This record gives sequence, C-alpha cells and structure tokens, in this order.
Amino acid sequence: MDSQWRFVRHPSATAKQQLRASNKIASRIELVPPVRSYVVVVSGVCAVDLKFPRLRVARTRKMDVDDSQLQLYFDTVLELTRNAGKIVREHHNKGKKVTIKSCDVDLVTETDQQVEKLLVTSLLTKFPGHKYIGEEAVADGKPCELTDEPTWIIDPVDGTMNFVHGYPNFCISVALWIKKKPSIGIIYNPILELMFTAQTGKGAFLNGNRISTSSVKDLEKGLLAMEFGTSRDPEKMAVVMENTQILLPLLHGIRSSGSAALNMAMVAMGGADCYFEFGIHVWDIAAGVPLIQEAGGFVSDPAGGELDPLSRRVLVASNEEFAKKIIPHLKQHYPERD
Repeated sequence: MDSQWRFVRHPSATAKQQLRASNKIASRIELVPPVRSYVVVVSGVCAVDLKFPRLRVARTRKMDVDDSQLQLYFDTVLELTRNAGKIVREHHNKGKKVTIKSCDVDLVTETDQQVEKLLVTSLLTKFPGHKYIGEEAVADGKPCELTDEPTWIIDPVDGTMNFVHGYPNFCISVALWIKKKPSIGIIYNPILELMFTAQTGKGAFLNGNRISTSSVKDLEKGLLAMEFGTSRDPEKMAVVMENTQILLPLLHGIRSSGSAALNMAMVAMGGADCYFEFGIHVWDIAAGVPLIQEAGGFVSDPAGGELDPLSRRVLVASNEEFAKKIIPHLKQHYPERD
C-alpha cells in the first residue's frame, strides 16, 4: 500500500487546514478529553495520536471505490444511457437543427445537447462529488480536465455527421475514469440496438454476451478501421492520405465508419483488428479503452508507449503483436492536446 507518515502542527483550528494541505482528506478532527489528543478521520480511516506538539497521522491513503459502489455507478449509467437512446431514436429520422463548431464538418445538433444535459444532470445529481467532461460543455468553453476524481466522460452522439444524414452508425459513449484510469465504458447504438459495456475486471459485452478481440496477428489478414476526422487541417489530411496509401497494400482491407467509439467497439468484438486516429478527443475514446482492455485487446499511443487520453492520439489492436507490426509503418501527427 502506498502510505506514508504525515505530520501537522498542533494546535487547534489550523490543524485541519494543514492536514488538507498535506494532500490528505481530513473529514474530522476532534479533541479527545481528558487527554490532549486528536482523532483524525482521513478518507474514512481512523488514525489516532496523540499528543502535541505534533499530530501524527498514521498510515493511510484515500480509499478506492469498492465493487458495490462501482456496480451502482454502472447500473445507474446503463439505465441513463438507455433513456438517452430514446431521445436519439426519436430524432433520428426527423429534421435536425445543425450548428457548425470548428469547421463545416464539425457539427452539433440539439439532440447532442439534450443527451449530454440528461446524462450530466442525472449523474451529478446522483453522485454530487463526481466530475465530468462533456463534448458540448468543452465546446462551450468548459476546461477539459482529467483529475484523480471520479470523472464521467461523455460524447452524447459520437458520429454526429452520420446522425445528421440519417446514416445509422453513431452512438452514445459514456465512460467513468477514476484516478485517470478507466473503470466503466458504455457504447450504445440505439438505432441498431448495439449495447457494448465493460467494467474493469469484469469483461466486455455486447447485448449481454461476452466479446473478445480477434486472434489476427498478421497485417495481410487484418482489417483496419481509420477515419478522415472532423478537421480539414492540410497537414493532418496529408498524413491521413499518406497513411492510407502506405497501409492499404499491406492489409486485408480498410474501413471508415464515421464513429471513433464504434470503431473501437468493432475491434473489441473482433470485427476489426486495429484502429488508430490522430485528432480525436478524450470523449471519443474514453469508453472504448476499457472495452478493448476487457476484451483482451491492446491500447497504446500510435507511436508506441502508454496511451495519454488527452493527447488526441490513439491506437487499439486485437493484440500487441499486431500493433507492433503496424506501428512502424505509420506516419505520425501530433495535434494540440485537449
């Protein structure tokens, strides 16, 4: 256990402030008569000591979320995602009010906004200590900050261009990350009724049936998912075109579905063998990461190394061997971070 001794100076009111400044959470500090001592409850762990001039806080750390809490989070967000799917289905074949964001192909609809509002409001009401990152909130100026606190990461409609055109390959993507690591991932296409779910340590599922990545390890047998993305930056587009020309002769095929989250879901279920992209955002990939990991796949930066979820770069593959074979062929691009 990562623990250490912490000290705060006595006496009185400043003790609580000093303890908090030491990066521990002091929920209660009490004077215990008749001995001039303090009881300190730190992250739910009671540590007693006891005399001035110093107060020793015993070995303790912030407690992890237990399985029952995580199950509550999962059950709650699963029901909310299904309810959000009803909103998406209702508007699928209707006229849509479309607003342009960063460029002519970066779109948002009223449905995106309604779904994000439903999810964020409901989750923060149920779990008021949690944080969130939402695509539309960030577009409106909210900082994109991923901390150690439980954080819901939401893309209300991933594949908005498809949604606008009535092309039924889009999804609601919701993830919970704790301590900057994925705990829950849900990717839901409410038109085709594809519900992908994952909890850390519990496996990956499609409509309740367990899924796993493919066993393909050779490039010539692999099906790659890749996207042109929502940016028309000339430098980035040149990299996309060059990678297409490089990879197409090496692979069995290339597919572009218009949804980062669903591309990751296809790799998780073995329908595709690899997906990479430059220029995506954390809300595009946050739910797909635990899905891939729980399905037995491999997640990394496109140049190799550990994934940085805010780097706007991702590569996932059926297995590490396939990833190591494709990475050396990729021309790299490094967009501005989230």
